[in-house]
Amino acid sequence: MTPEEKALQQKSIFDSKVLGHPAGLFVLFFTEMWERFSFYGMRVLLINFLTIAAIGSNPGWEWSKENAGALFGTYAGLLYLTPIVGGWIADKKLGYRVAVVIGCLIMTLGHASMAFETELSLYLGLAFLVIGTGFFKPNITSILSEMYDYLPEKKDSAYTIFYMGVNSGAFFGMMLCGYLAEKVGWSWGFGLAGIFMLFGTLQFWLAKPLFGGIGGKPKSKKELALEEKEGKAEKKNYKENKFTTIDKVLIVITAIIGLFYLLDDPLSKIGNINILPREFIFPKEILSGPLVITLIGLALFLFLIISRLKRYETVVRDRMIAVIIFAFFTVLFFIPFEQAATSMVLFARDYTNRVMTGNAALMFNIFNGLLTVIPLGIVTWVLILLKKKTFAKIPGSNIVLAVCFLFMWGLAGWMLFQDFNSTSYEVKYEAVAIEETVDGEKVINYEAITPERPLAEGETAVMATLDFSTSDDLKIGETVSAHEELGKFVYLNEDKAKSLENDYVKQGEPSQIIHGEVAEIKESEVEITTSWFSILNSFFIIAFASFFSKWWESKYNPSAAMKYGLGLVVMSVGFGVLAYGSSFIPAGTPAGVVRVSMVWLILAYLFHTLGELCLSPVGLSYVSKLVPGRMIALMFGMWYLAIAIGNKVAASLGGMVDEIQEEYSLSVFFLIFTIVPLIAGIVVMLLNPLLKKLMHGVR
Repeated sequence: MTPEEKALQQKSIFDSKVLGHPAGLFVLFFTEMWERFSFYGMRVLLINFLTIAAIGSNPGWEWSKENAGALFGTYAGLLYLTPIVGGWIADKKLGYRVAVVIGCLIMTLGHASMAFETELSLYLGLAFLVIGTGFFKPNITSILSEMYDYLPEKKDSAYTIFYMGVNSGAFFGMMLCGYLAEKVGWSWGFGLAGIFMLFGTLQFWLAKPLFGGIGGKPKSKKELALEEKEGKAEKKNYKENKFTTIDKVLIVITAIIGLFYLLDDPLSKIGNINILPREFIFPKEILSGPLVITLIGLALFLFLIISRLKRYETVVRDRMIAVIIFAFFTVLFFIPFEQAATSMVLFARDYTNRVMTGNAALMFNIFNGLLTVIPLGIVTWVLILLKKKTFAKIPGSNIVLAVCFLFMWGLAGWMLFQDFNSTSYEVKYEAVAIEETVDGEKVINYEAITPERPLAEGETAVMATLDFSTSDDLKIGETVSAHEELGKFVYLNEDKAKSLENDYVKQGEPSQIIHGEVAEIKESEVEITTSWFSILNSFFIIAFASFFSKWWESKYNPSAAMKYGLGLVVMSVGFGVLAYGSSFIPAGTPAGVVRVSMVWLILAYLFHTLGELCLSPVGLSYVSKLVPGRMIALMFGMWYLAIAIGNKVAASLGGMVDEIQEEYSLSVFFLIFTIVPLIAGIVVMLLNPLLKKLMHGVR
């Protein structure tokens, strides 16, 4: 196929348009949406599940935050490294579309495995997710890039629309998987993520007639040689830079060092298994062995990059240097941004007031209803537009999408019904009043009288009260059970009470379950789930993405460096707000004792989102513009390497939140993430003239 024939084929894809873009873009939109639904739906649960108490109404594994951060960081790091291999395999062997389907199927197995909640199934599930993402992530963006080869001016807006698919999936995944996991059980949340991953696989595979030759299997060497002989081969716009033996050796060495470091971190902390020596070259008191080896690997990697850059023609070399500079600042962006998966989840659970009563509860339920229904309605409207344009050509894909959305509407309706019917109850129970002195003040605590804690000689029983909320319809005088968790009481239905009693017996600990009678039916009360706050990032992206898309297409479109600078500075403002809000929590305060307003988290997510919209989607777009065509999937993989580093460092720092809170304060912890991106944002804006020169006219 000549370049002219390829251009004609690609332009024909635009014949069937939805909102000014080819219908194929929206198939990719929904494929990415279901993959992100499953990914973020699982991600928002993982740290919460690993660190929550092993004995409770919804027990977790009660890991330390440091160990949970180490595991999550390694998972996230590997998740963004495997696309380098997956991109290369698709480029050379499979083609982008087949690679995407393989990735989806493997990820489906991963989510299904995690639903069993055993250590083996957890590690196996995470491994499947890492491998599947390697096939999926670089190649779906490569399909999008190939689709817009001959309309580069539309790329920025296309990537922003695609990014709305990312965040629509993240929004609904975190909302529904999070709600099911926290209100019903963790395995329900993990399992739901797998179901929608399977739906995403089916709808993409059934939509293949829409793409023509886009993302198809790459030509063999024999076919390429024949095309070249016949004069049909596409001319390269760059001089090919083949990998030398030294290049390949360095790639293998640095990859092994990186992999060993990622695996050594959680294995040494969780299982006391050391892959890397604790001491190497330097005494471990000066530099630990794993750190020394990692620095050596980094030095070798930099040598590899520099030596390869020297071999490119001037324009290609300069543009790739620009990509590397942007990648460096991407790392500095994602280190604070990815606190959303660790420290910000823990802050929402342990230090944020998530209980609303009376009119406040009603207002939240109305707001949350609109927050759920409006985005779901908008994305359903996009589905209807797609169906009108493509049903005759891809009916199976449209039917799968329709089933998905019916299921989504049903789950969302059930969730809203539960919250609208949640009521606060006052319960009376027999207890012993214990007087203590705390900081010079007398405080009375009540210990419930139970078979494990009977009334002792000389003690007098008193009637104490507690409050909890539930959507179950309870009557005055009804006998109920409750359990104190993170400074608040949780209602236990009969099944949960029995399960919790068994857990106490297995652990050989006295039961802390309180039994009493409903004394008063109070006002409406809703406890917001921890995962609810995580959806704000995705909601704000859905709300503001079209504005940024129009901005990038206008005459006021800032340069790449200015977009990066804005993204980092606005991110800094978000953490500044969070640092101020957490200043009301004294250093060393245990989880659940002091809780601050949710306003601080909401504002932080707003600023983080605005920063992300400036930087993240346009970063992908610039890679596709600056990198030569045949290297696009591999360079997307390299881009995700930068994000992998940011994710690993972010999770490791997030796991230190307890240590810093104990010694300094939460405010100091969040202040670190205020200062670093602020400085980085100013620096990248100052580099604007240099980056413009390196990009050689690319905007």
